[in-house]
Amino acid sequence: MPRVFVQGRPVGAFPRYAPEAGRGAVRRITEAGEGVLHRPCRDVTEFGPDLAALIDDMFRTMYAADGAGLAANQVGVDLRLFVYDCLDGEGVRHVGHVVNPVLETPLAGRRLLDENEGCLSVPGAVMAVPRPDRAVVRGQDRDGAALAVEGAGYFARCLAHETDHTQGYVYLDRLSKREKKDAMEQTAARRDEVYARRAAKAIALSRA
Repeated sequence: MPRVFVQGRPVGAFPRYAPEAGRGAVRRITEAGEGVLHRPCRDVTEFGPDLAALIDDMFRTMYAADGAGLAANQVGVDLRLFVYDCLDGEGVRHVGHVVNPVLETPLAGRRLLDENEGCLSVPGAVMAVPRPDRAVVRGQDRDGAALAVEGAGYFARCLAHETDHTQGYVYLDRLSKREKKDAMEQTAARRDEVYARRAAKAIALSRA
């Protein structure tokens, strides 16, 4: 079985960081509570160099924050778009981006995985969130071509999580009031450590 899929297609080999990251710049990551994270994003209607440059920046920002996925509104851009570099439950790596993503409705009886989930916009917090064990997202690539990406296990969680972002939801919205309070307390306690680690990683990336 191939060990790496790029844009949903198997490839023989792939570098440690997606090539887009080498062209991009690190942007500030928005935090839960900022308006852009809590409203549905606009459809992408223009495909060209500006969109490509945004994707480059998103990849570099995601890597600097040690993330597995990042949506455009997490860098303050109100567009339906996310990037990802994520392992599934079998250790297979999935790398790519999805423009105007639509998450297919899970089949009835689909098993839910109640596993830990974090978010770059909720720095330092990790909470158990139930998600379907498989996910299919349909959308477009940076050139406007149709694509479909399917994932299982943790990668399915990533696809669902990032599509949620494009609809104006953060994973905190799926928690009880008590759980949300716990998550915010984790963030308050760990934010400085997280940001110091991100700054160091950004410097390391610039030297790579």
